[in-house]
Amino acid sequence: MESSKVISNDKATVIIQVNPQVAQDTIFDDGQQTRGAYHNTALTEFFKAQPKALGTVQIMTGMMVFLFGIVRTDEYNYRYPNISVVTGITYWGSLIYIGAGSLSVAAQNKLHLCVVKASLVMNVISAITAALTILLMGIDLRIISDPYNRCSYEYSSESMCLKFKKLDLGILGILLWFSILQFIISIFISGFACKATSNLDSTVVNVALNQVNDLVVMIM
Repeated sequence: MESSKVISNDKATVIIQVNPQVAQDTIFDDGQQTRGAYHNTALTEFFKAQPKALGTVQIMTGMMVFLFGIVRTDEYNYRYPNISVVTGITYWGSLIYIGAGSLSVAAQNKLHLCVVKASLVMNVISAITAALTILLMGIDLRIISDPYNRCSYEYSSESMCLKFKKLDLGILGILLWFSILQFIISIFISGFACKATSNLDSTVVNVALNQVNDLVVMIM
């Protein structure tokens, strides 16, 4: 709805028309441009974590955990329980690591808020999974290294059994190291992603308030 005001004097008549809808659209368009600029500025803070490089490490870590998990499953024939093998955490855990790494790489390539938030959520899940993996493998290390746990009858000799136990301990140590690395990287990326999205949300609120104030001034 347009509003007009007529100012008359002896020499001329001045007509002032204000269209609130046009003013609102103009402010909205300017706000969109300003908001987009703030988006890029806030999201570039996420680049300080080097998500592309760390995401590549996460993907490689997930692949290594998956492969070593296959080896451990193949030679799993101890009499005592092996928790990390029974739970299959080296399989579904490695898929989570690969997914988190892929989203971390995509977050830097796309520079989009949704991708950064997805990377944040996936890295939090990855950190929790890595922590659980560290716990289960720590229990396995305690069980396997226990001298009271004897080898099963499936081995032809005691010496052969001890060799397999040493092999399993070595693989378990490597998997534990990869899990700790994954946990640190996931926490690191999650921290930067959380900081970037938090700054972005506060920026959007400030831009929206500025739009309202400017609109009120133009209408008045």
